[in-house]
Amino acid sequence: MAFRAKKKPAKSKNKRTQKKRTPLVNREKLWFLFGLFVLLAAAYLLISFVSFLFYGAADQSIMDSGWREFLFNTEVKAQNKGMKLGAYLSEVIMNRGFGLASFGFVYLMAISGARILGRKTGNFLKSVWYTVICMIWFSVALGLFFNKTDAGSAIYWGGHYGFVLSNWLRSLIGIVGLVFLLFISGLAIVVVRFDGAFNMLKGLLKRKSNETEPDNEDMDEESISNDEVAGEEAITKVIEDDDDVVKAIFESDDEDGLPIVEPEVEIDDEIEIEEAEEESDDDIEVISVKKEDDLNLTVAPKLEEEESDGKHPEELEDYDPTLDLASFKFPTLELLEDHKFGNAEVKNEELVANKNKIVETLRHYKIEITKIRATIGPTITLYEIVPAPGVRISKIKNLEDDIALSLAALGIRIIAPIPGRGTIGIEVPNQNPETVSMHSIIRSKRFQESKAELPVALGKTISNETFMFDLVKMPHILVAGATGQGKSVGINVIITSLLYKKHPSQLKFVFIDPKKVELNIYSVLEKHYLAKLPDAEEPVITDIQKVKNTLNSINVEMDARYDLLKAAQARNIKEYNKKFISRRLNPEKGHRFMPYIVVIIDEFADLIMTAGKEIELPIARIAQLARAVGIHMIIATQRPSTNIITGVIKANFPARIAFKVASMIDSRTILDSPGANQLIGRGDMLISQGSEMTRVQCAFVDTPEVENIVGFIGDQRGYPTAFLLPEYAGDEEPGPGEVDLRNRDELFDDAARVVVMNQMGSTSMIQRKFSIGYNRAGRLMDQLEAAGVVGPSEGSKARQVLLQDEYSLEQLLNSL
Repeated sequence: MAFRAKKKPAKSKNKRTQKKRTPLVNREKLWFLFGLFVLLAAAYLLISFVSFLFYGAADQSIMDSGWREFLFNTEVKAQNKGMKLGAYLSEVIMNRGFGLASFGFVYLMAISGARILGRKTGNFLKSVWYTVICMIWFSVALGLFFNKTDAGSAIYWGGHYGFVLSNWLRSLIGIVGLVFLLFISGLAIVVVRFDGAFNMLKGLLKRKSNETEPDNEDMDEESISNDEVAGEEAITKVIEDDDDVVKAIFESDDEDGLPIVEPEVEIDDEIEIEEAEEESDDDIEVISVKKEDDLNLTVAPKLEEEESDGKHPEELEDYDPTLDLASFKFPTLELLEDHKFGNAEVKNEELVANKNKIVETLRHYKIEITKIRATIGPTITLYEIVPAPGVRISKIKNLEDDIALSLAALGIRIIAPIPGRGTIGIEVPNQNPETVSMHSIIRSKRFQESKAELPVALGKTISNETFMFDLVKMPHILVAGATGQGKSVGINVIITSLLYKKHPSQLKFVFIDPKKVELNIYSVLEKHYLAKLPDAEEPVITDIQKVKNTLNSINVEMDARYDLLKAAQARNIKEYNKKFISRRLNPEKGHRFMPYIVVIIDEFADLIMTAGKEIELPIARIAQLARAVGIHMIIATQRPSTNIITGVIKANFPARIAFKVASMIDSRTILDSPGANQLIGRGDMLISQGSEMTRVQCAFVDTPEVENIVGFIGDQRGYPTAFLLPEYAGDEEPGPGEVDLRNRDELFDDAARVVVMNQMGSTSMIQRKFSIGYNRAGRLMDQLEAAGVVGPSEGSKARQVLLQDEYSLEQLLNSL
């Protein structure tokens, strides 16, 4: 009873406090108004500062008047365009501050206001630091060069601080020292701030040092000492092995770049090294080493072959596949909107209330916990509990619906236990879910600094970390989710991630869209990122026959790539491209740089229902073999049933992404476990990678943002055509009732001969002659009719034979 008595007033108190805390103006509007105020203040300061440069001397009398005169006497006028307040602020900030460098305050206020309003301003803290340092530098420099000590002067160009600092430094290190200090510090600021200046300065110094090196050919050979000659010809290294001393000469000019080891002739007497005359025949320089006893040792230097006009492959620069589109610019962050601005946060009251309800519900069932911890995510809060000793985990797992009822929330999910944590997780949806913008994902440090081959940033985890993976390691993804739960947005997020990271020469897409409207927005990228058949009119494939031909063409491309890998003795596309870039593979022998190919199928269920095995088999083959040659598939469907996602598909797609589905059966079909049916929708998803299961809030990228990105890319110069896949004609689909004679039965020729010899076209006769079933015999008869061997069916009568002799039959068979 005492426990309940305490709860009632607490609830009423919470209600009263919630009513009292209703704000008059919401937080987003306050920040917006504050940002506008900062921008307007920056503009006002700019006008006042500029006016001060012209009217500062005329307004000095106002500064000398008292506060009462300044504030309340309307007769007192200022020449400054900012009036009296502008004149006063200019006097305080410029003359008594940093002088002309005070314009840095205007810049800082401008970028601060823009940042408050949500505009991208680069690295804000870095800009602040560089601005403050530059203000100090300019103030001291102006204080040195415009050191006005006249009390009647109106403006101190370096300000009061510049005047004081420059005088102090000048008394400390002198004018020359101060000039050197300003030069070195200014150079340091420019080099640290601008990478281009650093590279230019480094290159300039390198060229200077190379120009000052002496020319070896101009040196007088007779003036070279014995030691110098020996140093140019060889490097003497003494190797001590126990008590024996072995002397060896390492000559450094070997074909392979390795030292040639030759024993040195040990000569006790003094030796003389002279230059010998050059032989006219072979132009070989000979060095004669003489002893006093006239024993000559002739050392011939290594012959150097004449170089060809062209460069050797090893000396050529690495091949750069991006040079064809060297001017290509990646999409910028400004093309994406920051939907996160103004997002609601999870309040402490909500966390405490949920914690109390979880604890209370568990206590109703005699379950005690020793610890509870909350991790706040963008849409879900994870409550980790540690049960008391002796409590069975299955008992807590069975209370999923009871906890959901007590919290009055949908999508409660219990993870019992959390792998590797030793706790039980209860995932509870937030009352005010946060929108994860694609802008925040792309600008994250984890994505920007990713070294993955095909980096994909999907969204944020429960711990607010950017969730990323490398598509190369996945290597194929199966995506499922009910209509309107974020599946199409997830596909757009994957495509956008790759567009922000990969050059058109490194990545190609094959878009298959039976619905004809989901992926058509990317048709603008045809000459940059898309791949298609040579005879295809549309870059996004929608026709079922062209889908089959395209998938079979990708199989042909896959086999061709494996042949190239075999010839190059490479195990995968990464090793192959590395060899090709380093020019170790000859393009004249068919070698080429191979871009990654990502095949995206938006509505897989429609294809399976229309074409069945003709679609499933080439997809399964690509999924089994194409990983090593850089071909990856992403298949999406809104119907994750067993007749759509078959065992063959599931076996070859280990990576699965599940948005909210309708039932637990659908969840088990896509993930092999329940959970997807308990998601809350709107981008909430589960990602399965082998044994790992991660809950992620998918980033949101709106259609106008995608249009901005593809428009930005499409406006740039592209390739002459799309990336062309190998030609694949395929089999034309026969019409209703038609027979395809290109796919004749293997008994067709024999059956035709039997019919012509007996002059009787009977299905039962073919059955008897070849011991086959009625269905096969009927198909043979239909093929004979289509070929013109027999006439149409006449009911129970035998068909009329249209060919009278075997000669006519052989001519017909040859023509077929």
